[in-house]
Parts: sequence; C-alpha cells; structure tokens
Amino acid sequence: MIRFTRSAVRKSVLGVVGYGLAGALFVAPLAAAHDYTAGALKIGHPWSRATPNGAKVAGGYLTVTNTGAEPDTLTGGTFAESGSVELHTMSMEGGVMKMAPVEGGLAIKPGETVTLAPGGYHLMFMGLKDQLKKGTRVKGTLTFKKAGSVPVEFAVESIAAKAPGGEAGGMTMDHGGGHQH
Repeated sequence: MIRFTRSAVRKSVLGVVGYGLAGALFVAPLAAAHDYTAGALKIGHPWSRATPNGAKVAGGYLTVTNTGAEPDTLTGGTFAESGSVELHTMSMEGGVMKMAPVEGGLAIKPGETVTLAPGGYHLMFMGLKDQLKKGTRVKGTLTFKKAGSVPVEFAVESIAAKAPGGEAGGMTMDHGGGHQH
C-alpha cells in the first residue's frame, strides 16, 4: 500500500499545475495563428514581414487548401497598407533571382495545399503607405475566381521571419526557397 502525505500531494498538484501553465505558455504562439474559411477553401495564417522605414514593397504569405471537388484560382487581393497587390513567383535562373507576376492567377486543385512563402509564390504589396511593424495586423482580402473576396488579416512578423511565428519557422514550402523583398 502506498501512502501520500499532504505535502507530497500538494507538490504533485503544483507540479501538474506548473506543467499546465508551462504547456499553455508553450502553445500560446500556436493559438495566435489565424485561419479563414471560404467555402471549400481553408486559408492558413496570412502573414508578412516587418519592413524598414521607407520601404515601398513587402511580401504576403499564407497557405490555401482546397477541400472541395472543384478547382479555384487565387487571382490577387487587397492590403490596407499598400496601393496594390500582385501575385508573384520567384525563381533562380543561372544564379540570378527572377521575380515575375503570375499571369491568370494561381490554381488550387481539389485536395491540394498551395503555400505562398518566401522564395516562391507570394503576394507583392506594392506602394506601401507606411512601415509594417512586428506584432501588428493589417486588414486585406484575398480574391478567388469562385470563392470571391475573402477578408483576412496579415500578421506582421519579424523582418527576418522565414515562416509565421518567428525567425526559424517550420512551414513547409511547396515552391522554391531563399527569397526576400
């Protein structure tokens, strides 16, 4: 038979509470993630990087998963802090970085997840009105051929962020790597 003293029980309960608080603190960044749904489309954590003062462009990143049976196409959007938004791709050719608008939009096939991330497909926020500051959110929309305009907020991460939530990031990129604006 095992016997517990009140002191041992109190320490055990405090230990569990301590782990609970530590666990809550550990997962807090995940709770900060923000997702949106538009019909069969699931939009995951739209974000951008902080910009230096005077910057005129920034990139927008997110994931789009099509859970439906029909394809849809991301054609562009809006960003409250910019004059216009274009959908771009980046590639390396012969050691030279090339960036170009995506003509006709970006198709999202049924069952597919498309990632817009540094180094590949991304939204280009042109004509920034003000500096983007880490920790803020900027209202915008994403425009799809079938789903229409979807209101979102872009979380502004650090200037060196490679993925949502910080410097080291863990988001899988479906396209390319290593691009910065």
